[in-house]
Order: sequence, then C-alpha cells, then structure tokens
Amino acid sequence: MKCRFCSTPLDTVFIDLINSPASNSFLTAEQLDEPEVYYPLKVYVCHSCYLVQVDEYKKSDDIFNADYVYFSSYSATWLAHAKQYTGMMIDRFGYNESSKVVEIASNDGYLLQYFKERGVPVLGIEPTANTAEIARQKGIESLVEFFGTDLATSLKQQGIQANLLLGNNVLAHVPDIRDFVNGLKVLLAPDGVITMEFPHLLQLVANSQFDTIYHEHFSYLSFYTVEKIFREFGLEMFDVEELTTHGGSLRIFARHAGGPAETISPRVQALLDKETAAGVTSMNYYAAFQEKAADIKWSLLEFLIEQKRKGKTVAAYGAAAKGNTLLNFCGVKNDLISFVADANPHKQGKYLPASHIPVTAEQQIKDSKPDYILILPWNLRDEISKQLHYVRDWGGQFVTPVPSLQIF
Repeated sequence: MKCRFCSTPLDTVFIDLINSPASNSFLTAEQLDEPEVYYPLKVYVCHSCYLVQVDEYKKSDDIFNADYVYFSSYSATWLAHAKQYTGMMIDRFGYNESSKVVEIASNDGYLLQYFKERGVPVLGIEPTANTAEIARQKGIESLVEFFGTDLATSLKQQGIQANLLLGNNVLAHVPDIRDFVNGLKVLLAPDGVITMEFPHLLQLVANSQFDTIYHEHFSYLSFYTVEKIFREFGLEMFDVEELTTHGGSLRIFARHAGGPAETISPRVQALLDKETAAGVTSMNYYAAFQEKAADIKWSLLEFLIEQKRKGKTVAAYGAAAKGNTLLNFCGVKNDLISFVADANPHKQGKYLPASHIPVTAEQQIKDSKPDYILILPWNLRDEISKQLHYVRDWGGQFVTPVPSLQIF
C-alpha cells in the first residue's frame, strides 16, 4: 500500500481496529439473519507527508449509496453552526446575488438554505440521491455526483465557477485526495475562496478519539499535511480557525496562490508551529495510540458488565458512525445495551451493524426509563443531555466513553 498523496510505501500502523462493517450500513429486521460483510479497519501514517490514512477496503460508491442514512439537519447544534458560518462569510467577503456559492457534500441542504435565504445563488454537489432530494425540496439546486477534477472541468466549461467553494467534513471522506484538491483548483473562480472543515488530527490524538475512525473517513488530517497538499496544486492557505465541532476541527481558508502576502493571517504560521511543537512531523507522535484505544475499550466493557451484574439497564443515544466504531471495537452487543434512540427517522426501526442493537425513537427512553444513557456522539453531550434532561427525574445518569469514561 502506498500513500494516497505522495505515493510513499506505508509500513507504519497508527491503529488497527480489526474488522468492522461500514459504520452507516444499518440493518433491517430481515437482514439480521443474513451474513454481514466486514472490512479491515487499519490506519497507517506516511513517514514522508504524515498523512494518516485507511486503505480503501470499503469502496466509496458502496458507502454513499441510495440508502445513505446521515442527514445533517437532525442536529440543532450543526444547523446553528451552519447559519453562523453563512453570516460570517457574507459579512467578511460580501457575497450577494452576483456571487456563486458551491458546496461539496451538501447533504440535505442544511447549510446552503441559509445562503439561499440571503439571496445568494447556490449549487450543491452531493453523491447520495436521497439526501440531495431533500435539498431539492428546499429549492436548492443539487447535482448527484462525486466531486473531482472531471466534474469540476465540466462545470467550468458550462461557465460555472465558485466565488465560495466550501465543504464541511468531506475532505477526510475522499479516497483520491489529489484528484479532489485539483478539482477545487479548477472550479474556484480567479478571486474565489475555499473553506473546508474537518476534524483535527491534533485533537484526535490528544483526546483518544479513535471512534472517529471508520470506513467513510479515508484520511485523518493535520494542518501541516493539508497545507502541503493544497500547495502542491497551486492553492495557498491564507487563514485558519480552530473550532470545537466534532471534538475539535479546523476551518481552513484557501485561494489561488500568489495573493498578497500581507493578507495571510498570522494564525496560519501559528498553527503550523503549534503542530510542529506537538510532534506531528515526528513518527514518535503516532506511537501508543493503540494502547489509548484499548484503555477506553476495557473501561467501557467493565462499566457495562458491572451494570449488567447489578441488574441495571443501559441504553444509548445517537446512532452515529463513531458509535458503531466504538461498539464494534469493544465487542458490545445487544445484551449489554438494550437499544439506541435517535432523532433521525431514517435510522429508526433498523439495527446497528454488527452489534444488532435496535434503533428507536426517543419515546423509548421515556417508556423504559433506563438507569444509564450512553451518549455515543460524545461531541454533542451538552445538547443531548439538555434534550434528555427528564432522565434525571427517575435518577438516570449519562455516560460518555471518550476520552475517558465519565458518568454525570
């Protein structure tokens, strides 16, 4: 296996999560008695460019299929984040009815709807037909396509170029990162701006966030590596923000190379220095991550088994992809967690892959009154615990597993 950016042979394992089904391959009741397909989930780090990456065992066109179940609009926190971003970008760059905003991986229109409300023309590019259809129902033009150089070239030939080209939590999802970034270069208007948001490798390592590793994520990104990739294709970073979303993310700002140097924010060099000081350009930085994941595994299993022996009930909330990685690596099945509630009706009535834990509506929590609620999307713990505040009425408590087991 070679690095998907610089083609250096990969021989250093960052973490091996053994085998797992694709994290969003939810099961129907009829499928519970059928064989499941498991894929290796081993992550490597390149000793040349320090791109952390998983091999493409699960092909992207199999993952983002017609039954894709992730809809961005079911998180109030994420909608608020999208609305705040829209206002900030319009205020900073002056986008208006003469501009063109293009979002890659636009999902159900969760973000572009806010630009549309402000009178800014938009285009969504989304590979999953069912989510794109929801966006279209909101009046958002959406192409059901995978983004890359070919699509970018075709759009440019049609006279479409982006004044703002954005992608939230998509850069980590692309199997061919070279083709993807080159496509950004092609589609970007001469004076255009690119913003991308993605989970920050620095936070993944510091907070033992191994559950953010799954087959949909082909890359795990530091600013150092992303800056290097973009520079390869004639794109330069001129600003960067550290965000709290998804357990710690980056929002990068890029443009065609050659802009005035004085407009480059000092935050760019400051973050590069911060990462270098943390050790991202040293292979020692990537050692011992396997042991961190193992510690979380043992702590969660000890907690669940202890509650089972005591006759206590444990349910979960949030049928998120990270939850499936956690449960499958830990070997948790439906004998230890009775159900997982989720607000997304497209997941309700189905079962988590491998663990076969049933996904229900929130009402099941009120009906069964479990002693503990394991919050699987721990990055939303405040939103979820506030939403489920009534659990306290019967003495219920919340549990988060990462970066260490907490009961509150």
